Parts: sequence; C-alpha cells; structure tokens
Amino acid sequence: MKTVDDSVAMIEAELDWLSRVIDASIGRYFDDQQTVSEITEISPPQLDDSALGRFIGMLDASFSERVVLALALAPHLRPHLLDPFWTKNRQIERGFTQFGGTVLEPHGGFWPTLETAAFMVAGDDLRRRLSLLQLLQPEHPLMAHGVLDTTDAAAYPSLFDTPIRIRREQFTRLTINAPYRPVFNSHFPAKPLESLKEWDDLVLPSRVLNDVLAIKAWIDHRQTLFGEWQLHRRLNPGFRVLFYGPPGTGKTMTAALLGKATGLPLYRIDLSLVISKWIGETEKNLANIFTQAEHHDWILFFDEADALFGQRTQTSSAHDRYANQEVSYLLQRIEDFPGVVLLSSNLRGNMDSAFSRRFQSVIHFPVPEAEERLRLWQSLFAPPLVLDSDVVMEDLAERYEMTGGAICNVLGHASLMTVKQGGKSLRLKDIKEGIRREYAKDGRTP
Repeated sequence: MKTVDDSVAMIEAELDWLSRVIDASIGRYFDDQQTVSEITEISPPQLDDSALGRFIGMLDASFSERVVLALALAPHLRPHLLDPFWTKNRQIERGFTQFGGTVLEPHGGFWPTLETAAFMVAGDDLRRRLSLLQLLQPEHPLMAHGVLDTTDAAAYPSLFDTPIRIRREQFTRLTINAPYRPVFNSHFPAKPLESLKEWDDLVLPSRVLNDVLAIKAWIDHRQTLFGEWQLHRRLNPGFRVLFYGPPGTGKTMTAALLGKATGLPLYRIDLSLVISKWIGETEKNLANIFTQAEHHDWILFFDEADALFGQRTQTSSAHDRYANQEVSYLLQRIEDFPGVVLLSSNLRGNMDSAFSRRFQSVIHFPVPEAEERLRLWQSLFAPPLVLDSDVVMEDLAERYEMTGGAICNVLGHASLMTVKQGGKSLRLKDIKEGIRREYAKDGRTP
C-alpha cells in the first residue's frame, strides 16, 4: 500500500511548479523582461506513481487543469505560495482585480478563485478565459470525478468569483492515499451502517428474501444493464426501495447486510439533523450527502423516513410551502441518484402517493409467523449459550407473537439476569419476564 512518503515528492514538485507559474504570471503582468513570453513554457513536473501522479495521468490533464488542481491544493499545503496575490494596487489602494481571490473564514490567507486561474493561464486572451468555464460543467473530468467543490457557485455575482476548492475526500485520497471517511455532524448527518451478522442470520419469509436478493442482483449486474444493454436510455438511473413494516422486523439489519454483501459503503441518514429550521439548510445538507454518495458509490439508507416523506401539507403558510419544497427537492435528488437508495418506514400509509410511485421495489417486512419465530429463537439462543431443560423453543415460538428485535431484547434481559445471579444457563423464568417486558411496550400482556 502506498504511504504518505510516496506522495510527498510529487506534491512538492507540483507546488514548486505552481510557485514558478505564479511568479512568472505576475512578472509578465508588470512587464518583467526576465519572465517567459508564454506561460506554458514553464513545463510541469514529470508524473510518478503516487496517487496524485496517477490521477493527473488518468485525466491527461492540460496545463490549465494542472494549474487549477495545484491552486486547489495550495491553501491546504502551502498557503504562503499565494501571498504574492496580496500585492496592492497603489493607484486605487486595494488589491488587483485581475488577481481574483477571496477570503474564506476562518482561513485568513488568499483563497484562489477561477479569476486567479484565468489571470495565470489566460491573461487578456478571451478564448482561453472562456475555456476555463468548462471546469464548472458537470461532465468536466475535475467535476465528474468529484475533485472540485462548486456547490455554492451560483451564490457569486460572476462565475469567475467561484473559489477553487478541492473536496475533502479527494484531498485525502490524492495526498495521503487514504479513503475519506466523513465525520458525522450537522453538515453531514449520516453514519456508516455496518453489521457483524451474516446472511444466514437474516430470518425473513421467502418472498421477502427474494425481493431483497433482487436488490443485490441489481447492484451486481448494473454495469451490464446500463452499459452493455444501454438501458440508461430507457430507465431512470439508480434503484429505489421502500422497506416498511413494524419496528424490529429486520429492515435495518437487511440494509446493513446488503452493504456488507455487495462491498459498498452504506450510510444511514439522521433525518433529525437533515431537516433544518433555517431556509435552504435542508437542501444544502441533502446535497452534501447525495454529492458524496454519487462520487463514492454509497448506498443511502433513510431510516424512519416517515418524518420527512409524510403527507405533504396544504400551503397555508410560508412554513408549509417551504416544507413542501424540501420534500420535492428530496424526491428529485432520490430520482436522479444513480445508486441504491433504501428507505425505511413503520407504516406505508404515512408515505405520500407521489413518492411511492418512484420506487422500483416496495418490500413489506411483516411480524414473523411461528415458523420464522422458531428460527429466530433457535438462532439467537444457540450455543455457546446454555438453556435450562424446561426451555422449549417450539413452545415459545408458537405461543408468543414477537418480532426479531423483541426476541433480541428478551435474550439480552435473560442473559443479564443469569450473569447477575451467578448462573450458567438461561432460565425459563427470566425469558418469560423478558417477554412480558416486551409485550408491555406495546400495551399487551403475554
């Protein structure tokens, strides 16, 4: 595996080259006779086998594209390289407009913008200047590969005012050659969902299991479907699935096992943090999640989605109109997402009908029948656990209607009582007390 040391030489060479290009471009602007006549005469360094070198080679990056990529790295690695752009225009007692740049708090240094790149590689050449706008197009390699972060480009009066920023996940990959693992926070309200369980631990009716396996089949064969068969011309991208059923019936466990079985990272979205009282923040939070998911082939799992995808309200107030706008935005992002989106709901009736039509698959997770309950009891209470002789799994499965999640809680209670009392085997008394506690949660008696 490549290490940080393997990347340093390439990064240093690229930043040294950027420094020379900066000095030459400023020198040319001030008619320094010692500078080159054409900025492209300053040849970029040879590529090596580092993450950055391989990436530049894969892009077959042009001079301008390498300048932009180096400008994106500089504020993080050598911010002082950009200090020459602070040069003040003495005639107007402010910075040179041609240099572009901005200040992004709390970073106090010069942050390059597309105007900065235009000054360096285009000067007064309008054709070269306009060609830089291609960098902002979704199909441009630096955008398609998720390198440049231009999520707020529309907020600036001029497209050339757009800050040149590299996405954190790509910065991590290109510099220390490590996968980026976003930190859970209000701006990224999602966590990886993993499981120590295996497919054999999943107890579902055969019909439900077949529907779940169809999701795995889509993931395994999507390249054939949308590549060789060219179904992208006929079908919307992605695969959208609704899991619905009572709590504890296996929806979350199934989602986690799908990620594990396919090798795709699966992120569980915290809807309480996605929804913001500040106008525009909900869309921004969602955009951040979907953008990263698209570039990294994540599975997205919206647990307890009723909170966001419920019946849309009548627009009797500005707040209602904004709430409806949030739902519409999310529906569109889900429909455009090229990967797998899983949504979990306790009650299908809570879903907006327009939303339900967007699913390729709607899977009901029912309360298990006696046959499935027996498999759950036998699986969860299997060796090395020891049971008292009067504990009969068949009787428990037949008598008590419970979900897999509830049976897990029974196991936890009975095990705790056994350890507390210094015992070695689980007693029927403690198991039945655990069952009583689970029934009480739903206002029932065993």
